[in-house]
Amino acid sequence: MRRSPSPWQTKCSPFAASIPTGGTVMRLPMESLKRHSAKAIVLFSALVVTGCGQPEPPPASALTDDMRAFTGNWTATGTRQVLDLGPGRQTGTFQLSGAMMLSGKQRLNLAFRAEVIGFSDPMTGLVGRSVWTDDRGDKVFSELRGEGVGPGKLIDGKFTGGTGRYSGLSGEYSFRWQRIGSIQGNELTGRVVGLNGWARLGSPEAVAPTTSGGQQ
Repeated sequence: MRRSPSPWQTKCSPFAASIPTGGTVMRLPMESLKRHSAKAIVLFSALVVTGCGQPEPPPASALTDDMRAFTGNWTATGTRQVLDLGPGRQTGTFQLSGAMMLSGKQRLNLAFRAEVIGFSDPMTGLVGRSVWTDDRGDKVFSELRGEGVGPGKLIDGKFTGGTGRYSGLSGEYSFRWQRIGSIQGNELTGRVVGLNGWARLGSPEAVAPTTSGGQQ
């Protein structure tokens, strides 16, 4: 009874000892077989690595000088309004503000006054908006999304522009909220931990000319 060929003995396999050619079988000399097998093994290994989805290094063009990495700290106080939706579920709005200090050689600025207003629900998560204002009055705008406003919850921010030198700003950041002390009534006090991100400055705002030909 004729045995079926092994799955390793196909014309595509680098381990085949023979290569079918039509109705005949061509057998390779041992040395030739070794050379062909070695080359095929190298090619096969490269294909396996590529096919397994190994991450490719980012292109050099993606690492530009205008991407400003930063870390920071933010301590905030504010208030909340809570709506009880049944056992174990409270939804509500919150408003926080406080001093934010950034570090890093390419930080946007040393200090900002950061303000946040948002909505949090344990079933749908958190959404919010934030404004950072520097010492010159220029502002940075961002959107917030996360798991919630509870202790240790991850919150992600996305820059959506700004005013003055932050016009056209883009980038991302993230942090976790850490409550300081117990909640007293509707008052909130806390700080963020692990604040880090990056930002890319856009083009400065164009100064609109006046009807007299000057600038506003």
